[in-house]
Amino acid sequence: MTGGGHGAGPLARGVAWTTALYLLLPISIVVPVSLTDQRFLSLPYHAPSLRHYANLFTSEAWLGAVWQSFWLALASTVLAVAAGTLCAIGCWRLGRRSSEAVRALMLLPLIIPSIVYAVGLYRWFGKLDLLDRFLGVTLAHAVTGIPYVVITVSASLAAFDPRLEQAARGMGASLGQTLRWVILPRIAPGIASGAIFAFIHSWDELVMVLFITSRDVFTLPRKIWDGINENLDPTMAAVAVLLVVFTVLLLWADGELRRRRES
Repeated sequence: MTGGGHGAGPLARGVAWTTALYLLLPISIVVPVSLTDQRFLSLPYHAPSLRHYANLFTSEAWLGAVWQSFWLALASTVLAVAAGTLCAIGCWRLGRRSSEAVRALMLLPLIIPSIVYAVGLYRWFGKLDLLDRFLGVTLAHAVTGIPYVVITVSASLAAFDPRLEQAARGMGASLGQTLRWVILPRIAPGIASGAIFAFIHSWDELVMVLFITSRDVFTLPRKIWDGINENLDPTMAAVAVLLVVFTVLLLWADGELRRRRES
């Protein structure tokens, strides 16, 4: 049995590396394409060029889409963090079966297919005059970002010692003071992790944007989608590379927060 255990280690590592390469190779192709010296999507013909990165940072259309996506992601993340954190803390304090039902309800945006949710938003937002509005997209992204916050904050609360809250209340702290000075500082890494995932979700989301926006709200994923349909501008590859780098940096920050939380 010992020999079989030793053999399972290299096999597991081999499978893990094969899976990682399978997932990463399609993404790595985008890097040389973004350095092409041609006007269309292709590998560099004569020499690598940064012209398409320059076009990204000088084009008003691309920069406008980047900033609009950023502000939408930031606004929706603030709403998702506030609602998701309060929901997780409320369920934690109740500690009843009904709280489990509430948690399951908060996870529905992750379970329901995006296109089904987008169709429902289209019909509902049409009645509320929220189609192609910054507020409408912000609310849609915030609702679908809440599950990430609920999951991470609930995980932090599971490791929280309730005796700290009892001690604070016993020393005369009000509920608000206990929340601000005892509970929130202890679960801050979980809140930050949820905020990172909610931001990434809003930054990359496309399906809902295609349904509930047209001209006034034009996010970066929508700009890339239209570029694929209309003209194969290599600037899209440059944007894709920067998006991958940005997402990796956010995930690295989340990993650091998790390590600090565990320590």
